Amino acid sequence: MRLSRRALLAATTAATAFSSAPPASAAERHRRLRTGFERLAADGYAQLDGQRVGIVTNPTGITRDARHIVDVMHADNRVNLIAVFGPEHGFRGTAQAGGSEGRYDDPATGLPVYDTYLKSGRPLADIFTASGVDTVVFDIQDVGARFYTYIWTLYDCMEAAQLAGKRFVVLDRPNPVTGRAAQGPVLHKEFATFVGRQPICQAHGMTVAELARLFNGEFLTAPVALETVLMTGWKRSEFYDTSGLPWVPPSPNMPTPDTALVYSGTCLFEGTNLSEGRGTTRPFELLGAEGVDGRWAAAAGELALPGVHFREAYFAPTFSKFQGRTVGGVQIHVHDRAAYDPVRTGIALLVTAKRVWSGFAWRSDNWIDKLTGSTQVRTAIDAGAGPDEVVAGWQEELAAFRATRREYLLYR
Repeated sequence: MRLSRRALLAATTAATAFSSAPPASAAERHRRLRTGFERLAADGYAQLDGQRVGIVTNPTGITRDARHIVDVMHADNRVNLIAVFGPEHGFRGTAQAGGSEGRYDDPATGLPVYDTYLKSGRPLADIFTASGVDTVVFDIQDVGARFYTYIWTLYDCMEAAQLAGKRFVVLDRPNPVTGRAAQGPVLHKEFATFVGRQPICQAHGMTVAELARLFNGEFLTAPVALETVLMTGWKRSEFYDTSGLPWVPPSPNMPTPDTALVYSGTCLFEGTNLSEGRGTTRPFELLGAEGVDGRWAAAAGELALPGVHFREAYFAPTFSKFQGRTVGGVQIHVHDRAAYDPVRTGIALLVTAKRVWSGFAWRSDNWIDKLTGSTQVRTAIDAGAGPDEVVAGWQEELAAFRATRREYLLYR
């Protein structure tokens, strides 16, 4: 049954995806990157012709000259944009982590903005139905980590669109930390939450269009009518700063592409009693707690991890953990991003923090298990395992995911 379903998808959604971006010639590969939206607009919005359109987006849905695509589409009579759907943090990005903007009318365009945050299944399908749209478009900049919630907004919206009988179009953008490799533990389904709905690995190394095809082919109960508009001029080995695109923080604590580079590893500190740097100008690059001193940076440095140095650091978060109190810890300095492994580095920092600081503790709700996708990381570290032993514990499952992932990759 799996084979027949994949064959069906190959004849529909996959064919559509590839038809929107034929294989690039050598000359085309050296042209500047063009996003899915740029290609959609350049084609006169032909894929949306005759459709009432709603778009799932946030502040990252911008053009090369930093205009928001909702403003651009609303002003263009070639597309009938009638609704906007906002994810976590909201359409215009005014909400902090764990928040959204609710239902309102956008002051700039007058368009109704519907809240998708923490909505899924039939309730979200009912929102799509009530909005009156025929086609749901998705355009949000991802950062490449399983626990970044926008990819699960993508998943939930695909599922809801299928239930509501709507077309679903994904406009692709780069994975800012490259699409070279998939790294980290694979989620076990019993640990599924909004920071991981389905069994993919921690640093997936895919674009949102590739993930949409993966979700449609592997995880949705019934596939949605999916179309993708791919990028041209993007290679899997490229970091965001080669794209020529402006960076807009996808969420309040993702201020730069440097943050995205470390995030898939150091976000694990959300599952501990240490600060992950929220409330500083370097979230996820600064980590610490009261009582931590220079021994942590020294212990991490002794591991000689590739591509990274650790500096003893002291900081006082303005909000979140340890608000207004000075804490000690480390700052991560990536000096060779091609060699750097964020997930292994995150594990090494957990291991060394527990070894050098007697106050180390997991969050009482075992949130670490939701972030890593199983009990394996927590129990291995508690048993005294070193970084290499912890990493070895997920390799078999990772190899299986990589084999599945390979079928859905769209770029070289």
